[in-house]
Amino acid sequence: MAPRATGNSRLSVDDWLQAGYTLIAEDGLQALKIDRLCARLGVTKGSFYWHFSDMAGYRSALIEAWAEQRGEEHRVYQEIRDRPPAERLSMMIKALISPRHWQLERAMREWARTDPNVAASVAAADRRVIRTVRQAFADLDFAPEEAELRAQTTFAAGIGFLQIAGSKTPPLSAAQRERFLEFMLRP
Repeated sequence: MAPRATGNSRLSVDDWLQAGYTLIAEDGLQALKIDRLCARLGVTKGSFYWHFSDMAGYRSALIEAWAEQRGEEHRVYQEIRDRPPAERLSMMIKALISPRHWQLERAMREWARTDPNVAASVAAADRRVIRTVRQAFADLDFAPEEAELRAQTTFAAGIGFLQIAGSKTPPLSAAQRERFLEFMLRP
């Protein structure tokens, strides 16, 4: 649940963004309305307009912040690069299918189908993830073309897992995640 404004406390831009991500993740892009955001945060429309000029500006801020969030994930991938390759892959898959992440990821991909700015942000993030996954397979001594194929397949399967999961159900259990990784690591 997003934070609620009480007394003299003021919401930050991040509070508004997190409330928007929660609405998108839980109910889809169509739920992203000023009234719904204000109700979730327990504030008036004046608070919204204090931070954002209009819904278009708010949506732009969501897109930009999501791209930055994906950049933070990339930094995490850089931090784990010294771990054994199979462990890196497991950690990345686990991060991808964490409940908060996969719900928002799925919603942002749906939004990308109708908004070129979101699509560009998603595509850039996808390239970074695939590059990191490819490197892990290369570090496991797979030939370059094999590392590329396995990276693309792992990524595509991950996106598929996100799409087939129910809205409230994680796409893979820990055991399934490890079985999938074992399968992808077979020679």
